[in-house]
Amino acid sequence: MEQQKFKRKVYLEDKPRHKAREELLEAFDVTPDVETIPVTEALGLVTAEPIFARVSTPHYHASAMDGVAVVAESTYGAHEQTPLYLKNGTQFVYVDTGNAIPSPFNAVIMIENVHIVDDEIIEIIEPATPWQHIRPIGEDIVQEEMLFPQGHMLRPADIGILLASQELVVRVVKKPVVTVIPTGNELVEAGLEMTPGKIVEFNGTVFSGFIKEWGGEPKLHPIVKDEPEQIKQVLLEAAKTSDIIVINAGSSAGRKDFTVHIIEEIGTVFTHGVAARPGKPVILGKINGTVVVGVPGYPVSAYLALEWFVQPLVCKYLGIPVPKRQTVQVKLGRRIVSSMGVEDFVRMNIGYINGEYVANPLTRAAGVTMSYVRADGLLIVPPDVIGYEQGEVAEVELLRPLDEIRKAIVFTGSHDMTIDLLSSQLKRVETDRKIVSSHVGSMAGIMAIRKGEAHVAGIHLLDPETKQYNISYVKRMLAGQDVVLYPFLKRKQGWILPAGNPLGIGSAADLLRVDANFVNRQKGAGTRILFDLLLEEAGLDAEQITGYEREMFSHLAVAAEVKGDAHGVGLGIYPAAKAMGLDFIPVADEEYDLLMTREFYESESGQLLVSIIQSPVFKAQVENIGGYQVVENARPKSLD
Repeated sequence: MEQQKFKRKVYLEDKPRHKAREELLEAFDVTPDVETIPVTEALGLVTAEPIFARVSTPHYHASAMDGVAVVAESTYGAHEQTPLYLKNGTQFVYVDTGNAIPSPFNAVIMIENVHIVDDEIIEIIEPATPWQHIRPIGEDIVQEEMLFPQGHMLRPADIGILLASQELVVRVVKKPVVTVIPTGNELVEAGLEMTPGKIVEFNGTVFSGFIKEWGGEPKLHPIVKDEPEQIKQVLLEAAKTSDIIVINAGSSAGRKDFTVHIIEEIGTVFTHGVAARPGKPVILGKINGTVVVGVPGYPVSAYLALEWFVQPLVCKYLGIPVPKRQTVQVKLGRRIVSSMGVEDFVRMNIGYINGEYVANPLTRAAGVTMSYVRADGLLIVPPDVIGYEQGEVAEVELLRPLDEIRKAIVFTGSHDMTIDLLSSQLKRVETDRKIVSSHVGSMAGIMAIRKGEAHVAGIHLLDPETKQYNISYVKRMLAGQDVVLYPFLKRKQGWILPAGNPLGIGSAADLLRVDANFVNRQKGAGTRILFDLLLEEAGLDAEQITGYEREMFSHLAVAAEVKGDAHGVGLGIYPAAKAMGLDFIPVADEEYDLLMTREFYESESGQLLVSIIQSPVFKAQVENIGGYQVVENARPKSLD
């Protein structure tokens, strides 16, 4: 018989689980397929490249309230003792939430604060302030800002954002095809008549659910009998059509456990057995370039093995990190005994009793599926620990909806478009890292480093006296702290103007000459400091500039405002003007530096950032934008 040529293999390895996983991931060198699909069909898929907004949202000045639109300056005299009466059509118009604000109106008064005298006249007793209750252009989304990096799994709200920004199609990573092959003469389909010795095949459906949850495309094969030639043929066919193969049962050392011999015959076996309990009898190999994972028949063993080895494969294919479970410190209600040299995965029930978490073990039998279903968590006993005594405190992984744990780099300070590119490259290099950024301005960025609230701050502060960038501010505000000022970019600041520069702006004095609507940056921003210096050099006061007090928190937001106003003018960087199709007149070449503690700079994360900044790929991306130059072979500036 065909079965006789396969000798029973009674020996299983005790390879460390982490080593086995690393070898498997190294062997999984598949290039992911990418496809372009309608945004409406992209839910749950992973972006294959960064996605940038096509339009701003809102793309017009919109009323945030039901009420009346007025010219704020004309209402300043309104008071309880001196009510102000306004005429419909000339001095006010009615607006509903979301309506466009017609010119020349620049404020909305809530309808609750309006007394309607008749069809034409209203009475108000409080003045309006400019731009109150108005959603400015780009309040939600600014044209050309990065909505999502590559490696982002799209959620329902993300689909809405894409549609709102006029993205109709999206490039996504095609789900990896994972073929699940259940084997065994004892298996029958659910719903059929049961007889002693027969088992309902449900593992394949559970596996498919896990794989789908992790982002894969499961293909559940019909039950395959314990016939070596039949198993071999199914494996060979699956290797042609799958990115990953999972074969269930036949991985141990029983009389009909043929799987390891078959894979050895038609492919390669890396591992047969890992030092873990339950889940020891695992097979890891490759058939004609396709990775195959053989998992035990016992459900709990199989579920754990699937998580250890198949989930990392799916995540690597998609370019996303393997999610980490939330953990909690628990007091053990019972003694737990383990074996040296073996990782023990103990299913636990957890309760909150008298102000502390107390955990007790469930049955440890690998075939008791309900122990996994009922478990609140997993206690992982390391291989060098023989167990825990009752009353000891241990860490337990929670079997609940997971909070994905990422090693985030917190970036703050001045906005710059290249930070999105840096984040994108970081995620490409290490999929479990990203940059979380906030645009608060250079001065606030320095304060964030001072208070330990950020890893990195982008700053570009010009000292009016020394005409140097950043050094004097850092020395003054961070005296005594061990920090690094890393030269990052040379970039151009200048006037951001409507196409064709209809107002003929060429200097700060021109703003006053033509009564332009200036779009300013927030207090503490390096661009605002530069603008104040330009005003001082022109002999102008801030009060003379229309719009001086109207603040935006990014260069793109400034450009979006200018684009929506033929009389608009802003000060910012060239790439923002370019992105919006606006004119740009250079004013200054500035130094945009990265501020961080020396500890972070010298850390793995800090050095990874530096290596990406100095990489040819990143430099090419930055220079392709225009108006930028990455500082070559940069070294920290001297702060002595």
